[in-house]
Amino acid sequence: MQCPGQDSRFWDSSAVFETTCEKCGAEMEFFKDDARRICKNCGHRMLNPKMDFGCASYCPYAEQCLGELPPELLKKKQEELVDKVAVAVKKLYGDDFTRIGHAGRVANRAAQLAADTEGANPAVVRLAAYLHDLYQPAAEPPRSFADIRRLLAEAGANPGLVEEVCRVVEQLRQPAAAPTAEGEDINLQIIRKAHRAAEQQQ
Repeated sequence: MQCPGQDSRFWDSSAVFETTCEKCGAEMEFFKDDARRICKNCGHRMLNPKMDFGCASYCPYAEQCLGELPPELLKKKQEELVDKVAVAVKKLYGDDFTRIGHAGRVANRAAQLAADTEGANPAVVRLAAYLHDLYQPAAEPPRSFADIRRLLAEAGANPGLVEEVCRVVEQLRQPAAAPTAEGEDINLQIIRKAHRAAEQQQ
């Protein structure tokens, strides 16, 4: 079923409107379901100034509904996903404030490092930081990667992101490779640095 807001059968005369390119000032025509349009005069890809991305920020079918999502919306969706995972991790740790504080410090430091590191994936880095200590086979009850995958999926992470985060968490438990060693990717390096920094703060 198509979202009513994107179904042209429910549109009125306001569904098509004209505006000016924010870069060159040329006239542009938008349909209400256009996420972006390219200015024919200068080639600028302009975000639809009247589009309400409210439901798309949480809807799991937003990309199917709207097509390619603008970077602004993708960033918002990632922020909401990270917040959901952070809350879920805190609930799992319960009254273990030492682990809660450690996870928060690692995540905050990892976010800072990711922002200053070319090629880093901020979503992968922050999620892995919150989850890096959750894999505890000897805990009571024991926790596995299945628990991490389920937590991420319930928070709304897509399968590719789930696997990437789990890969980083798993490799974090292995001895650190040399900085130039094959397989030690930038996201994993950031988590290792953030983890060391957080331990020094304790």
